[in-house]
Amino acid sequence: MKTFTSVADIGSLTEAIAEARAIKADRFADASLGRNRTLMMVFFNSSLRTRLSTQKAALNLGMNVIVLDINQGAWKLETERGVIMDGDKPEHLLEAIPVMGCYADIIGVRAFASLTDKKADYEEQVINQFIRYSGRPVFSMEAATGHPLQAFADVITIEEHKTKPRPKVVLTWAPHPRALPQAVPNSFAQWTVAAGYDVVITHPRGYELAPEFTAGATIEYDREKAFSEADFIYAKNWSAYADPDYGKILSTDRSWTVDTRSMALTDNAFFMHCLPVRRNMIVTDDVIESERSLVIPEAANREISAQTVLKRMLQSL
Repeated sequence: MKTFTSVADIGSLTEAIAEARAIKADRFADASLGRNRTLMMVFFNSSLRTRLSTQKAALNLGMNVIVLDINQGAWKLETERGVIMDGDKPEHLLEAIPVMGCYADIIGVRAFASLTDKKADYEEQVINQFIRYSGRPVFSMEAATGHPLQAFADVITIEEHKTKPRPKVVLTWAPHPRALPQAVPNSFAQWTVAAGYDVVITHPRGYELAPEFTAGATIEYDREKAFSEADFIYAKNWSAYADPDYGKILSTDRSWTVDTRSMALTDNAFFMHCLPVRRNMIVTDDVIESERSLVIPEAANREISAQTVLKRMLQSL
């Protein structure tokens, strides 16, 4: 594995889940695999779970870890070609990337969508420059359009808790005070369809996701119908994808908040969210604190998804 940006890079998902289970059973079985190898984690945006889980996964594999926070202790980096660099960015990504490659064996990159330039976001210009110019295996720690480590952890969590071969998994939009990217819902839809689940996506009109990510899922605008008999409810906010409203907030309708009334429509479903979560906007206190909430086991599995990916990348070196 030289790159990891989507479910297509994982190969057989069944085999990847089995490998993840084995890693979870013995996290230090491959502790010598990363000896004298260095992981560089490059953050253009803030992180808690991704930073901690990926670093822990690398340590489990015996790797050295360098963490670089762009704009916080490093030069601000220009990412556009052809720009006259007379502003506050003294270094260009095209020089910085190959330099980073000199110091690392594997590079992880976290760079959010701008939500102002749809073409640039959906071309994944930042992480693709790392893939093109670093000379190293590169994996996504969340990019403009996808968050594959999160989605892989989500699928691992569903596999651990499902009670039927093909559970009904509902991705529901929920309100949020800020415009958020489509990365998490894009990947969640893509990975759960690939896992063979009955995937339903529900949201107000105008919040349709890019078709290449939702192919194979059912789009249901009637939220109550979507929730009916569901086995898993995955709540997430995202801003509009379709033009001319790309990146905009079209609604803050609080009736879409996941609460006990809406969860009662399900088949005693588990609640999931990638975190961080805005309580009583995305989900009410009683739902996220209930015994059917999987947000902590889901977060714990971020270590496992990251370790599975890093193990495969190390084996490819």
